[in-house]
Amino acid sequence: MTTKKIVLRDDEMPTQWYNVGPDIPNGLLPPLDPETKQPMGPEKLGAIFPMSLLEQEMSQERFIDIPEEVLDVLKIWRPSPMVRARALEKALGTKSKIYFKNEGVSPVGSHKPNSAVPQAYYNAKEGIKRLATETGAGQWGSALSFATQKFGLDCKVYMVKISFDQKPYRKSMMHTFGASIVASPSVDTNIGRQIREQYPDTAGSLGIAISEAIEDAASRDDTNYALGSVLNHVVLHQSIIGLEAKKQMAIAGDYPDVIVGCCGGGSNFAGLACPYVPDYLEGKKIRFVGVEPASCPSLTGGTLAYDFGDVAQTTPLLNMYTLGHDFIPPGIHAGGLRYHGMSPIVSAMVREKIVDPVKVHQLECFEAGVLFARTEGIIPAPETCHAIRGAIIEATREPEKPQTILFNFSGHGLIDMASYDKYFSGDLHDYEYPQEAIAASMAKLPKI
Repeated sequence: MTTKKIVLRDDEMPTQWYNVGPDIPNGLLPPLDPETKQPMGPEKLGAIFPMSLLEQEMSQERFIDIPEEVLDVLKIWRPSPMVRARALEKALGTKSKIYFKNEGVSPVGSHKPNSAVPQAYYNAKEGIKRLATETGAGQWGSALSFATQKFGLDCKVYMVKISFDQKPYRKSMMHTFGASIVASPSVDTNIGRQIREQYPDTAGSLGIAISEAIEDAASRDDTNYALGSVLNHVVLHQSIIGLEAKKQMAIAGDYPDVIVGCCGGGSNFAGLACPYVPDYLEGKKIRFVGVEPASCPSLTGGTLAYDFGDVAQTTPLLNMYTLGHDFIPPGIHAGGLRYHGMSPIVSAMVREKIVDPVKVHQLECFEAGVLFARTEGIIPAPETCHAIRGAIIEATREPEKPQTILFNFSGHGLIDMASYDKYFSGDLHDYEYPQEAIAASMAKLPKI
């Protein structure tokens, strides 16, 4: 291969999303109504979601057409490049080939607009005027702010307090795209006020912010709710990453032995991995590695169970690996990975032993991110550092073994430089969540 960057033409961009749900062995368990504990149909969720997205959420179709209006916006930055990380390979002294799919080229610097754009489109098409959402590190909030601006919608973002304080330029980006942002827990909702009174010093969590956004959406006829990870339709939209990667790998004359991604809610990892699952099921030897923080270990320390997606217990019950819906994670800088549960799709793939979950610590991830920046010239987001660390682990476990590793570079870190400042000054520390605290949280799981 003479070039290390593999690109596709605009007309080679996928025009359909891939739905992995029908292909997962033993299937996906349905969401349950928290009142009746029976499978929940789309009608009850229609109060906060457009029917078109609910149809995608429950679809058994393997391929779903991407609307032209969505493709037109995605083409601003897609297809995204895939890059061979030769300098990183050399620094590691490995015989592995390491590729990364660069999702940091989007307008907001992450993979999140892949789902934000279709979500804004489908809501606008059904007459919705405003979307409410949560955001952890600010990447999803930035993405939805961009997407709603494209389709003429207003946007209200509940940003987890610790990230609201740590990442001021994410707020600036959202304001630039016209969104309204508050720190969560906020005084704008009943659940926010209750949490503030009960836990006045809380750093917040995605579970709290989700509760606030859902309450907001449910209280207004012109407003729907948008979620940036976890749900099936989000994973569906993110499949464009892996579909493009398969074409690019073919151009490179290569094929991945190992696929790596960071895992918070699961969307970016699933987006890269899921289009390869049919190959795996047909006998291809692929190792799928989901990398999560040791401080929020839903896959490696949680339980596969039905649980709420939020603190206020307003969501349907989802079958997922969870640390318990009232789990409050520590304020690590990878804010996008600080969620108590994992996508039902990723959870099912772990259940079926398709995906190997691993946990890593904050400091080793920043070390990996600095090495990547100094070798490949791109500063990764703290979340992305987890995927890089996972790729390095795979490449150096047997450095003399030739293999091909593909990881998802889910976003750049140019708006996260305060995190790097703290790393270089020695103010960041590793944190492994105490087992007794996880046990206490999981003791409150719904009884199914």
